[in-house]
Amino acid sequence: METKIIDAFGLQCPKPLVLAKKELDAGCSDLAVQVDNETAVKNLSRLGAKKGIAVTVDAIEGGWLVSFTTGNGTETQPVEIPQVALAGPSCGPAGCGYAVFVNHDQVGEGNPELGRNLVKMALYTLSESDEVPSSILFMNGGVKLIAGPGAEQQCVDNVKALQEKGAEVLVCGTCLNFFGIGDDLKVGEVSNMYDILSRMQEAAKVITL
Repeated sequence: METKIIDAFGLQCPKPLVLAKKELDAGCSDLAVQVDNETAVKNLSRLGAKKGIAVTVDAIEGGWLVSFTTGNGTETQPVEIPQVALAGPSCGPAGCGYAVFVNHDQVGEGNPELGRNLVKMALYTLSESDEVPSSILFMNGGVKLIAGPGAEQQCVDNVKALQEKGAEVLVCGTCLNFFGIGDDLKVGEVSNMYDILSRMQEAAKVITL
């Protein structure tokens, strides 16, 4: 079967991911996606790992070619995603556990210093709680709490503690790149809008800081 190639040059996340997922879900067994940013490469590689599909990444002019290959006699090597026992509430009709959405580097719109202290207090309180969130989602200015030279060490330590207790920590890759701190993430996994929104949809409730 001829390889289907998606030209995703110039597309920001999660568009390359959405296009690839659509083709794979439709049964495409030989797919390649051309992308021009590392965030897209990481997101597509993660998609392959989640689906147990062999993924290869090759450098091409102006970017990368991310290839997915299944079937056709090709022996794939699925990436096993370890199952983490979450300390949060179990799944119910409304969803699974709860998610924490951090989209600012302070709480509220009042005094910045007070707001910064409040967000640190909130993350500390969560880290000490027996009811751990299923996921902590960082977006927009919230990523600066755990990435870059201005990262708050207390926040980094508390988020690491939550991660060790079983919380999944996803950080918006586009946001990191926008602020120029993509290479200085202290904790968590670089992610995308698609996965972050999926975690919100899966959660029984979402707490926004």
